[in-house]
Amino acid sequence: MGAVSVVDFGGDGRPVVLLHGLMGRARTWWRVAQWLRRYGHVVGLDARGHGRGPRGGPWTTEQFVADAAAVVRSLGEPAVVIGHSMGGLHAWSLAAAEPELVHAVVVEDMAPDQRGKTVETWRGYFESWPVPFQSLAHVREFFGETGEYFTECVEERADGYHLIASLDDLYEIAAEWGRREYWSSVEAVKCPMLIVEAEHTLMPPGQQAEMARRAQSGRHLVVPGAGHVVHDSQPDIYRGAVEAFLSAVLGR
Repeated sequence: MGAVSVVDFGGDGRPVVLLHGLMGRARTWWRVAQWLRRYGHVVGLDARGHGRGPRGGPWTTEQFVADAAAVVRSLGEPAVVIGHSMGGLHAWSLAAAEPELVHAVVVEDMAPDQRGKTVETWRGYFESWPVPFQSLAHVREFFGETGEYFTECVEERADGYHLIASLDDLYEIAAEWGRREYWSSVEAVKCPMLIVEAEHTLMPPGQQAEMARRAQSGRHLVVPGAGHVVHDSQPDIYRGAVEAFLSAVLGR
């Protein structure tokens, strides 16, 4: 199934591991990684089915967590793990399953219980895209606020730009979230955890605040005006919150 794919953004010291959201890839974190380097050695993981990651399943949270755990082990010491959306789920699940590998967690706009959601909602949205996109400018124009994010998620082919990830794989990944809840893994996180919620979240209301209450050392922030990709839509507020959190947990 191939080896995991890691992007090394540089820096020295404690590992800081970045986990992207559904459809994304490690390089969507580039701007965030630039300021994170002052806090440690920053790497991003291409999740399986995304970017240059392995193309095969199984498409389970446990498999994604195992992939992330392998990366952290290779770095030689417990990491700060920062995840957006799907990556946030994998970040706190890693901290719950392998507590010795994780020093602290940042979760960006992800909730633990989305049971009842079906992939049909995702399918209709994905299949409305004007694929192939004719240029990267076309990608930016179509996605608006998240246009820069999506320019990192496409690749050029003979007829234009296509999403790197397979839609069929994405449907399988998202379908699991409609069948499961992850409260027990939230409650098992022992390290400090910051939950950054978008004001215009895509998640069920109230759950991210409840995560902070149920975690043993959780903090919760709602970012005004932010869409789902908080680190792109409100980058200064996101940076301030994460830097304050890291300064506290790393003793800086």
